[in-house]
Amino acid sequence: MSNGKGMYTEADTSRFTKVRDGDTEFNVHYNDAGPVGGDVVVMLHGSGPGATGWSNFHRNVGPFAAAGYRVILIDFPGWGKSDAVRITSGSRGEFNGRIVKGVLDNLGVKRAHVIGNSMGGHSTTAFALSNPDRVGKLVLMGGGNHAISLTVPMPTEGIKMMNQVYREPTLENVKRMMNVFVFDPSSLTDELLQQRVANMQARPDHLENWISSLAANPKPFNDYGPRLAEVTAPTLLIWGRDDRFVPFDVGMRLLWNLPNVELHAFSRCGHWAQWEHADKFNRIALDFLAN
Repeated sequence: MSNGKGMYTEADTSRFTKVRDGDTEFNVHYNDAGPVGGDVVVMLHGSGPGATGWSNFHRNVGPFAAAGYRVILIDFPGWGKSDAVRITSGSRGEFNGRIVKGVLDNLGVKRAHVIGNSMGGHSTTAFALSNPDRVGKLVLMGGGNHAISLTVPMPTEGIKMMNQVYREPTLENVKRMMNVFVFDPSSLTDELLQQRVANMQARPDHLENWISSLAANPKPFNDYGPRLAEVTAPTLLIWGRDDRFVPFDVGMRLLWNLPNVELHAFSRCGHWAQWEHADKFNRIALDFLAN
């Protein structure tokens, strides 16, 4: 799994598996790190152009694996190295939840903790609602029920910029989006930005399919607010106070409606808590999973 020095790389952990959804079979890419046989943590990425499991969570893989967890990062169809998909009706979150189940079925994983960022948080909620016996604990950052903010005009400035990148995937537009994505843009490296652009250029079909899917299905993420009481798994919300994609008051709605929940809020933090505050995020999340 590792390179022999206790370090994990995207290439060394890269795997594929086939998942059937209805009449369609998808080749799904995932990264698999840490000890096989340990408790499993699944990490689910957001919907940004060029996003992958590895790009979202590469600062978290090593510490979770070192703590004894098998870490599985799934690229949803439509992102990364997974197959393309157009979703012109229904819930993309529920589709993603079925993909998660299929991957875990193929790997023989009966139960897993799930960590989801943004769209990954919504997909975590969808998976937990459909498979309550398959989840241990949940960690949601910047997503989970797709509620409308009561304090910020919708769509938020971040979501508007994200969709602009899908339409015009230039380095300039990526920089503009990422400057809103995080609280402190000085933390963004040229390598990170270039990798995001490279991911997009490698799969223009993913970009085109997102735009065409959104045109046919403008609200692909259903509001789980009325069903949050059904999510009985212990849940940790981690939110950036300065999130300009999914505002903090959306997290407060989750806090009020989930029955077994706690919240940690970071100041000076945008939409990417697991990256912007990686060390502290890792400590908080690992403590929550273990206790």
